Amino acid sequence: MPTDSTTDPRLRAGIAGIVAVVGGLAAGHLVAALIAPAASPALAVGGRVIDLTPTPIKEWAVATLGTWDKPVLIAGVVIVTLALGAVAGVLAVRFRWLTWAAPIALSAVAAVAAAAAPAAGQLAVVPALVTGAVGIAVLRWFLRDPGARADESGAVYALPRRAFLTGTAVTGAGSLAAVLGAQFLSSGRQPPSTVTLPPPARPLAALPAGLDVPGIAPWVTPNADFYRVDVSLIVPGVDLNGWRLSIDGMVDRPFSITWSELLAMPMIEKDITLNCVSNEVGGPYIGGARWLGVRVQDLLARAGVRPGADQVLSRSVDGFTVSTPVQALTDGRDALIAVGMNGEPLPAEHGFPARMITPGLYGYVGATKWLTQLTLTTYAKDQAYWTVRGWAERGPVKPSSRIDTPRPFARPKTGRVMIAGEAWAQHIGVMTVQVRVDGGPWQDAEIGPDAGIDYWRQWKYAWSATPGQHSLESRVIDNTGADQSQVRAAPFPDGSSGLHSVVVTVD
Repeated sequence: MPTDSTTDPRLRAGIAGIVAVVGGLAAGHLVAALIAPAASPALAVGGRVIDLTPTPIKEWAVATLGTWDKPVLIAGVVIVTLALGAVAGVLAVRFRWLTWAAPIALSAVAAVAAAAAPAAGQLAVVPALVTGAVGIAVLRWFLRDPGARADESGAVYALPRRAFLTGTAVTGAGSLAAVLGAQFLSSGRQPPSTVTLPPPARPLAALPAGLDVPGIAPWVTPNADFYRVDVSLIVPGVDLNGWRLSIDGMVDRPFSITWSELLAMPMIEKDITLNCVSNEVGGPYIGGARWLGVRVQDLLARAGVRPGADQVLSRSVDGFTVSTPVQALTDGRDALIAVGMNGEPLPAEHGFPARMITPGLYGYVGATKWLTQLTLTTYAKDQAYWTVRGWAERGPVKPSSRIDTPRPFARPKTGRVMIAGEAWAQHIGVMTVQVRVDGGPWQDAEIGPDAGIDYWRQWKYAWSATPGQHSLESRVIDNTGADQSQVRAAPFPDGSSGLHSVVVTVD
């Protein structure tokens, strides 16, 4: 036995397996940054996990983890892979064939996941192959020494300490360089901050100030705080020089336009509130913004929609698809191909360079991000990503209201307590909001400024609070005089419903 070997050689072999995995994943990540960022092995496997996960588990993840769902998933994929690498390293001391079989198995899983992605190209499997090749090279280097095998008694010997430390340091440094290189390559794509947008043909007047109530959400949601719910583990980087928006399918005149041609079209501004269908009653996945863009209706008119087409199947640069009723895009509600958000170019995480915004529809049927294609088709022929998974085809937003303040289980003082929040009834409009305490009579709240039927409204109600525990509820009444549904329903398959209630204890 070498004099510099560790007293726990199995631990050292396990670490060698982990180092091999790290080196392989880092190399694959770097190669993916050059040819197909979404094909990075960890991201490809994570994306496949998302695709195969049952809807109830997805909903639980979104509700429980919020915006941390994607980082947690990626971390989970990496941790499981590292653990398998450690096991392979230990076993490979006795079973030398694992020095190539284990990395090949990892590579195969990543390759299958990358090839299954909707936008997978011919080179999608290359990062996985690089991961496997580097993994084999690193693991075999660590276990190359004759002393790194088991004798007949089962005793295990380890690599010399100096060789082990050298290999770990070199692989670690190379992995760090690969990850930083991939980051540099990704940052080299044109960021939204460098884009100058044209002004709207008819600028809207500035929105008035919202209600001044501590704890209420801003009437206009800042871009940095706007919710993000999608299935993309990596924000797609788009080269504006190569970007095209194609309109095809059941049309008389299919065409495509470049980024500069899109910006040359008449731009309009519109205040629209966007909702995620995954939002629970009273949940955070809703926001209001002023959008700048081109009417979808104008593009469809140029293409000439053929009779019988009832669906627009829109496609993202990463292959994600959304199905939108043709009627909702041509009935005058001004659905947009948006390029601007709150006076700025679309942030990358919200769809840069262009996304759809369809007033009155949940995002999963009307708000495709990173847009690149509109295909006129029928619901009988084609299904989109979420409708394949059982979600409703049409997805109109259900009117609802939310209490922002007081928070659940708050302990306000006896006396005047301000109850406040938001209400929405997109494409119908909010007429009023009512509040009740402990199941008593409904009382009219004071509602804030009106920015149109497609935008939410703030509201507030001054409550004379008495000591004890109380239940607070709110409801919206839309412009037709109908109040929101009180039937409690989960988000799946067509959006949540029911009254938002908050329990507080007044001191």
